Amino acid sequence: MAEQAQYVTLGVAEEIFAAPVAKVLEILDMRPIARLPRAPGNLLGMIDVRGQGVPVLDLRLTLGMEPAPDTENTRIVVLAINGADGKLTLGLRADRVYEVTVLDQATLDPPPPVSAGWGEQVIQGIGRRNGEFVTVLDLDRMLGSIPLPASRAA
Repeated sequence: MAEQAQYVTLGVAEEIFAAPVAKVLEILDMRPIARLPRAPGNLLGMIDVRGQGVPVLDLRLTLGMEPAPDTENTRIVVLAINGADGKLTLGLRADRVYEVTVLDQATLDPPPPVSAGWGEQVIQGIGRRNGEFVTVLDLDRMLGSIPLPASRAA
């Protein structure tokens, strides 16, 4: 039997999203975020992760959802993605992190063809977990083109 891809499932509002485990470096409790002047609305600021400045994006705002206050379940998922200029480390603020899991089927359904171009930038596919829809995010395409402050040591 082929090995199934594993995903970290994230909760945002009432929706379930998934990120490939291979892209997740760590999951952090919410912590103070240093704000950046004139940053895009979804860029919350920077955090320090073992001496490296890591930009943090609000997943709700990145996906066009309404903002929400932090709760005891809010987490920052630190990711390694392929950006326009190479490897990039960034954090995603999610309402909650559920678990590391495999989806019910190894293959994902394509995003629904509602309108041309919709979903192409953020959705890798639709899966199911225990009968519920799980939207698998295409992190490289969704986040790799967002202008971020330099997060690499020079």
